Amino acid sequence: MVIKNAEFIVSVADPGKLPDTGVPEIAFAGKSNVGKSSFINFLTGNGKLARTSGDPGRTRLINYFGVNGRSLMFVDLPGYGFAKVAKSEKAKWGSMIEGYLTGSANLKNVFVLLDVRHEPTSDDKMLLDFLYHYNIPFTVIATKCDKLSRAQLTKRRAEMANAIGVGVGNVYTVSALKKTGKEEILARIEELLAAVE
Repeated sequence: MVIKNAEFIVSVADPGKLPDTGVPEIAFAGKSNVGKSSFINFLTGNGKLARTSGDPGRTRLINYFGVNGRSLMFVDLPGYGFAKVAKSEKAKWGSMIEGYLTGSANLKNVFVLLDVRHEPTSDDKMLLDFLYHYNIPFTVIATKCDKLSRAQLTKRRAEMANAIGVGVGNVYTVSALKKTGKEEILARIEELLAAVE
């Protein structure tokens, strides 16, 4: 798959008012600061598409990005976890994420981003349990892989797969900084879209 263009479409604050895009949607989920926005920008080749920030928890809305003339949607979900916000705000994000995951008619796959350097958190595991429970297909993406040596990366990938109960081949390793892993992800998206047709 080649991504020729991508554009911001809309931000949604209320999961009860999700747009029916009528095209396949791939959602991006992960804890705050895992690198979701950087990953979307890296995939689309547009560094200014999704707003990135050093402050965890910048994405507080559900953001839709149209890809290749809006024939596909990337949906950026609010980050969960350690952002410095009130519990009520965190609860709101949780219900937004769940509302989207169970409410979108067009969702085909969730790209779950995990920081390769750390053990999956209880929030990460809760999200994965939720996806299993509702039978929502997902793909695990290990981010920030430039921070490890090749040997460390191989070891962490296996540990990660083991921790979340998936095969090692189901953990994709990427680095937005070093621009690695993009081809595998684009091939994965192509696979998902072919299954839809």
